[in-house]
Amino acid sequence: MNASLSGKNALVTGGSRGIGRAVVLTLARAGANVTACYRTESEAVRELEQELKEIPGDHHVVRADVRSKEEVDRLVEECRTRYGRLDAVVNNAGVISHVPYDELAEDEWHRVVDTHLTGAFLVIQAALPLMGEGGSIVNIGSRVATVGIPTRSHYTAAKAGLIGLSRSLCKELGGRGIRVNVVEPGVIETEEAAKLPKEKYEQLQARYRQLTSLGRLGTPEEVGGAVLFLASDLSRYVTGATIPVDGGI
Repeated sequence: MNASLSGKNALVTGGSRGIGRAVVLTLARAGANVTACYRTESEAVRELEQELKEIPGDHHVVRADVRSKEEVDRLVEECRTRYGRLDAVVNNAGVISHVPYDELAEDEWHRVVDTHLTGAFLVIQAALPLMGEGGSIVNIGSRVATVGIPTRSHYTAAKAGLIGLSRSLCKELGGRGIRVNVVEPGVIETEEAAKLPKEKYEQLQARYRQLTSLGRLGTPEEVGGAVLFLASDLSRYVTGATIPVDGGI
């Protein structure tokens, strides 16, 4: 057994920035053909396209809003046309906001929950006909799912829902040889964290040096490594698991 994904095909949602981008590049460098989707046009999308051109394989970057069944169906149909099958599906698409619960508007609740949870439901359901024995579904959760955090009730509820969805699906799909797992990042040093004012950024670093066993924030590539493990044959007897990548908070 090894972590090579040579000859395998993967779909990653929310793949243009941060953790998603690291997952896309990690899987591609491990040998997979990767289709990544994004929702909003940005320089990050163009940079990802350029990076993927330099990695051997049949890679594509496609615009799709995972909240829309029509757009998800179109995205998966592109994978079917290009690859014929999918071996790994990674649900990473997400949005976040900080709103006190008594001020949380219904539209904002749906924006966050539908992107994280309903989006995963739609993508998995559409992708299943392309998956079979040895297939791996990885849902990107968050450590806040079991801890909770003020002003993020909608985000926490969505991430907790991913755990329940994954536990049920691992039992429903196990007979077909398809595994379903969750990766739970802790505080990861993404592009957004780096954009904070210098003083706030240093405060963030200091706080998590104290909170984590390893004394630092994680990197997107370290989350990508956990996803690679779950997408590869190294984890062929791992399903229904929730794997924290949080530095030991």
